[in-house]
Amino acid sequence: MLQIIWNGLFVGSFYALVALGYSMVYGIMKLLNFAHGDLYMLGAFIGFALLTSFSGFTASLSLVALLVVLGLSMIGTGLAGVAIERVAYRPLRGAPRLSLLITAVGASFALEYGTRIVAGPNPEVYPVRLGGSSLHAFGVRISVAQIVLIGIAIALMAGLNIMVMRFRQGRAMRAIALDPVASRLMGVDVDRVIAQAFFIGSALAGAAGVMAGAYYGSINFLMGFIIGLKAFTAAVIGGIGNFKGAMLGGVVLGLLESFGTHFLGGQWRDVFAFAFLILFLTVRPTGLLGERVTERV
Repeated sequence: MLQIIWNGLFVGSFYALVALGYSMVYGIMKLLNFAHGDLYMLGAFIGFALLTSFSGFTASLSLVALLVVLGLSMIGTGLAGVAIERVAYRPLRGAPRLSLLITAVGASFALEYGTRIVAGPNPEVYPVRLGGSSLHAFGVRISVAQIVLIGIAIALMAGLNIMVMRFRQGRAMRAIALDPVASRLMGVDVDRVIAQAFFIGSALAGAAGVMAGAYYGSINFLMGFIIGLKAFTAAVIGGIGNFKGAMLGGVVLGLLESFGTHFLGGQWRDVFAFAFLILFLTVRPTGLLGERVTERV
């Protein structure tokens, strides 16, 4: 049972990182950025390109190289997210929500098949694979790679929480989420803050992509599709628009998949997780930490 829980927590940490980007964008713009999962894929390919270019350095210092590449991939993916916001979303900010949703789907396909053209349709083997020994405690097998990756994920999520709750940029994001018009009247640069939110959310997704490539060892141009759906599911379970809810939702989804795989088999994993989502939303449609909001008219 403890092994099942640990496996769920590990997978859930990846979902939580990607779900945070969904919640950030939705909380500020009320936009479901369906291209977010493909930024996860883009981060994995940026990391792959960097590791391939410096193969001599990565062969001797795999963990150090991975951390350096992780930071560079976060910057590259964050800039890609800002570019998508500037080109695809900002001109339509005052348009109907359906137009934004269609644009988000178009941006998703553009990222997927643009990457296919550049990198090719075949899966790629990651140049650095985190291996190493394993620890055994209370009947649970924990690999060193899992400890390293879940530690990085926790550090990134904790850093984001501190930034949002204590720093000026975080206060501006929370203010825009409450009332963008009043925030602009109070001197907040709404466009700049939204761009920052896209950068941070995309960077977290890119970090998750690099970590997944280093752990699982293989990447492909469609890897962002299913992780995007699952991260969106995690955000909804936790309460979309709520940062802590996104983290909690990722962990819950990871645990659901782990238990579903153990008791029903791997082929029933996604069925079990999404069936739970349907049943859960009928009971609590706002999510675990979401709040019912009443609009004044």
